[in-house]
Formats: sequence, structure tokens, C-alpha cells
Amino acid sequence: MYDSPPTPPRPGRPRFRLAPLLLPLLLGLVLGFYLFRVLDVGLRRPPPTPRAVTPRGDLDAEEKSNIELFRESSPSVVYITTLARRLDFWTRNVTEIPRGTGSGFVWDSAGHVVTNFHVLQGASTADVSLAGRTGYKAAFVGGAPQYDLAVLRIGAPRQDLHPIAVGTSRDLQVGQRVYAIGNPFGLDRTLTTGIVSALGRTIQSVSGRPIEDVIQTDAAINPGNSGGPLLDSAGRLIGVNTAIYSPSGSSAGIGFAVPVDTVARVVPQLIAHGRIVRPTLGISVDERVNLVLTREMGVEGVMVLGVAPGSSAEAAGLLAAERASDGSVVPGDVIQEVDGKTVRSVDDLLGALEAHDVGDRVTLKVQREGRRVEVPVTLQPAQ
Repeated sequence: MYDSPPTPPRPGRPRFRLAPLLLPLLLGLVLGFYLFRVLDVGLRRPPPTPRAVTPRGDLDAEEKSNIELFRESSPSVVYITTLARRLDFWTRNVTEIPRGTGSGFVWDSAGHVVTNFHVLQGASTADVSLAGRTGYKAAFVGGAPQYDLAVLRIGAPRQDLHPIAVGTSRDLQVGQRVYAIGNPFGLDRTLTTGIVSALGRTIQSVSGRPIEDVIQTDAAINPGNSGGPLLDSAGRLIGVNTAIYSPSGSSAGIGFAVPVDTVARVVPQLIAHGRIVRPTLGISVDERVNLVLTREMGVEGVMVLGVAPGSSAEAAGLLAAERASDGSVVPGDVIQEVDGKTVRSVDDLLGALEAHDVGDRVTLKVQREGRRVEVPVTLQPAQ
């Protein structure tokens, strides 16, 4: 019914198994012998003989040209660091924090530095580092957001300043080799090469106004290159690197530069006045009203809605639109060309005028009472 209690084991002699002990011993002997042989051979092995260097030969002409261009032009390029003021909510202390970096270049021996307006936009102060890595606090001289250009000034010794060589952009050709020097992603004085991919592009400035005759290039331009120079093969400035077209935000081979002919016209005005002194005709226009009136007339151009007393437009005999006694509008002159450049909108008109200086004499082609009339006008400064 119940199990009987188990019988305890009888004491006997302990048993030893030799196999588990002999196996590690044998493995240790084999491993030791192997290591002894390897170390013995290694100690008796002769030292390695270094490989002979294959002579390279001379650099080719293009490499020499690239090296020389960078050596001559890079001292003109500067590294710009911008700072922004921040108010601490709890302590009410104001501190300056890094905001961003960009590029620029030395314009003249007076210490003027040219860069993009958007590099400085929203910043409280800016530091400029020259090629020798010497940093200077920069003073803001002037800006032209409609061209995305700005000018700073630093108090560097004249011997440390290397003004960039200035070229022209009016004679550029698609396929011409170009070089960009800048500070992409904070990597200072980086050289990239490419070609002029297209000419006459239009991009939108930070002010919302179009920038005309922009240079398109496939030279790698990345964040941090903004404000740096685009050079031709002679090392001359032909543009200011301004924007890229890229889904990722990095270079996709489509970069844009403000042409140097625009830079050479804008920068002296910024240095002299701190702003652009725009040439005007002395007329008033309105884009929305213009669209309605020109559509009703079935013409393209910009209608003169008003002529300022004593203006160049009045002296030239331009006619403004008037309102008749019955409330209808008597059309004025419709400007369709400025020195041969077609005008279809107010932006077209402003762009055509800004390609000239105050005091220049331009010829307008206007639609007047169903016929085309040429009207010469001397441009005056905008008030």
C-alpha cells in the first residue's frame, strides 16, 4: 500500500576519469607548439622593405592653372560668422549666440567686404575672418535686398587686404569654365569648379523682387557658399554665389550667381549712400490697376497713371491716364519698351530702369492713342 523507504547507497571508492583532464592538456601543448613556431619564425623574419615611390611627372596644364588661380584668389575670400541677440526670459540678460556662417570677398583696400544680404539678415553683429584667420568685428555699410547684396566694413590693416580682381559678365558664354570659392558647411576656403550652365536666368530675391540676368552654374555650391565669388579662368570676379536649386538642400548641380555687372553697379552706391539710389521716370504706376486697364485695351505694357510735376516724365511729355466726367478712364501712355527691352509688367519696368544709373538718357516706346511713339527721358533719382 505504501512504498518502502529507499535503501541508502553503500560507501565505495571514488572513481576518476582521465579523459576530461587529458584533452585540455593536449590542446594546450599543441597551441603552445604552434605559437612557439610562429614567434620563432617571426623573430627570424627580415624587416619589411619599403615600396619605391613611382615618379609622378609634371602636373598638367589645367591642374597648374587651378592651383595658381586658388593661390591668387583665395586670400580675397573671407569667412563670415553672424550673431543674433537673445533675451533670457528669466534673467532678462541679453546674450549673443551664433546664427550662421557665410562667405564674402574683399572689395577694396578700404576694408569693404561684399556678401549676400540674406547672410546678414536677422543678425545683430558679424565677424569677418581673413585668409590668415584673423577675425574682425564688421560694421554694416548698406544693403540691397532686391539684389541680395550687402556691404560690410572691417578695420583690417591695408597690407592684410587683398581686393578681388573684377571682371565682366556681359560677355560670358555657356560652357565657359568657372570656379567658386567659399566656406560650405563651415569648411573655409573650399574650391569647386564647373561651367556656365546657362545665362539670363531670373530668381527671386529676399525682397520678393526678381533678380535678372543671373548666371547658372554646375560648380558645387552648398550652404555656406552664399556671398562667395564666382570666378572665370583668369581669376576675375564674374558673379556672387547666391542660391541653389535642390530638393535636398545640398548641391544638385544647379547654382545661381548675381552677375558682376550688377554687383559693380550696386556696390558703389551702397558704399556711398548705404542704399540703392534708384533711377526713375517720375511717374506713378500700379500693378493691379495696370492689369485691368491694359487687358481692356488689349495691349501689353505698363500704363502711366500719373506724372509728377517737374519730373523727367513731365519734361519728356509722357501722358498720364485721366478720369473723364462720366467716370470712365481715358488711357494714358502704355510703356512697352525701355531701350529695346520689352516691358510687360511693373517688375519688368523697374528691372529695366535699374539697369541704368541716375542721369542716363533712355528711349521709351509707348502706345499712345493707337500708335507707337518713341519718347527719350533722362532718369532722375527716386525720392
